[in-house]
Amino acid sequence: MPRSATIAIVGRPNVGKSTLFNRLVGKRLALVDDQPGVTRDRREGDGKLLGLEFRIVDTAGFEDYDAATLPGRMRVQTEKAVREADAALFMIDGRAGVTPLDEEIARWLRSEDTPIILVVNKAEGKQGENGLMESYSLGFDNPIALSAEHGEGVVDLFDALRPIVEGYDAVDAEALPSLAEGEDDEDAPLGPMKLAIVGRPNAGKSTLINRMIGEDRLITGPEAGITRDSIRVDWQWDDGGEVHEIQLFDTAGMRKRAKVQDKLEKLSVADALHAVDFAEVVVLLLDATKGLEAQDLRIADRVLQEGRALIVALNKWDVAENPSSLFNGVRGALDDGLSQVKGVPVLSISGATGKGIDTLVRVAFEQRAIWTNRVSTARLNRWFEGAVDANPPPAPGGKRIKLRYITQARTRPPTFVVFGTRTDALPGSYERYLVNGMRKELGFQGVPVRLNFRNSRNPYDE
Repeated sequence: MPRSATIAIVGRPNVGKSTLFNRLVGKRLALVDDQPGVTRDRREGDGKLLGLEFRIVDTAGFEDYDAATLPGRMRVQTEKAVREADAALFMIDGRAGVTPLDEEIARWLRSEDTPIILVVNKAEGKQGENGLMESYSLGFDNPIALSAEHGEGVVDLFDALRPIVEGYDAVDAEALPSLAEGEDDEDAPLGPMKLAIVGRPNAGKSTLINRMIGEDRLITGPEAGITRDSIRVDWQWDDGGEVHEIQLFDTAGMRKRAKVQDKLEKLSVADALHAVDFAEVVVLLLDATKGLEAQDLRIADRVLQEGRALIVALNKWDVAENPSSLFNGVRGALDDGLSQVKGVPVLSISGATGKGIDTLVRVAFEQRAIWTNRVSTARLNRWFEGAVDANPPPAPGGKRIKLRYITQARTRPPTFVVFGTRTDALPGSYERYLVNGMRKELGFQGVPVRLNFRNSRNPYDE
């Protein structure tokens, strides 16, 4: 099948790579901050430039460190991105001029087979012009003067990219949706399952995704808080010969709000919450060596409040102590702490060994099916009449509450509306009775169910 050209952006830290990436995808997908080294993992998006369509890849700032260190592991990911790309935009900072690290990156890029386009960012003004002149010393073709922040120089960038991009028949692919777009069109057919992995720092989220896709796509290590951006990875899961499309979202670890002081960590957590808003199913990953903590329940509660299907996965199960006792303890704590949603699946897995991953994905598809399920009005009202007859609503102040009928307003999550009289006086305990009955009798176990009440208008009220 034809594909679109892939363009990687490479350069030292803080030259404006993520700013250009956001401009080309037309959305603020990548985190941007004044401090260097914000981007760590490769981030991909669908780029557009004056009619050209291509795949654009944002990379971590290239630094000269040992491969065993975190910056060294980031550099390895950048090198992979360049080698897999059809062309690379080598970006330098025009105001800073050519630095020794720029020269080192240029030597490396000249040794690669990937075509290189030299981009001098922040080239506006007299100081930028000096950097543009210096850039000729790097040994590439005529550099492109650009301002990624203000959009200057995009025509020259278009001219440089056009022969590369037009060498491919672009695929008619969907534009990468913004993580902030949490609303779903329930009439749209189900596409790839959107599966987000969330949890506290160092729970093993990136390791799990790498094991799922079978490659070291995301940076991992013993350091907590490596992931900053919410990274989307497209994956095809083979379930015994039947292939399913999945969009995996790796997210930054979420600590207690009181501990999050750094501006960049706040941005990372906000980005992770956007990923939750966009996802269909969310896996809350727990570290089995540490058990369940209050912060895990806060994260789970946030996922359910957003109306997403939730799965709790105990990771590092291969090294857990007293696993049976741990599992039962977590199950009991979740039942107590998440009383608003009964039956949330709890699974044991190991991102390091791959144990339980197929089961996890299979359960995720099952939960999505429940989350998108629509019950016919006839069946819904047959259940509703039986539930009301078995346990009639109370009569506060001696005045009866009449519940007439129920309808399903939407799916994703399942949302229902009950019509009746004096529904505003209905106690919360009766609402829970109805919701629990729906879970048990109509098959909505383990997903959030929203129930709204409306008073039927009586034309004789006045």
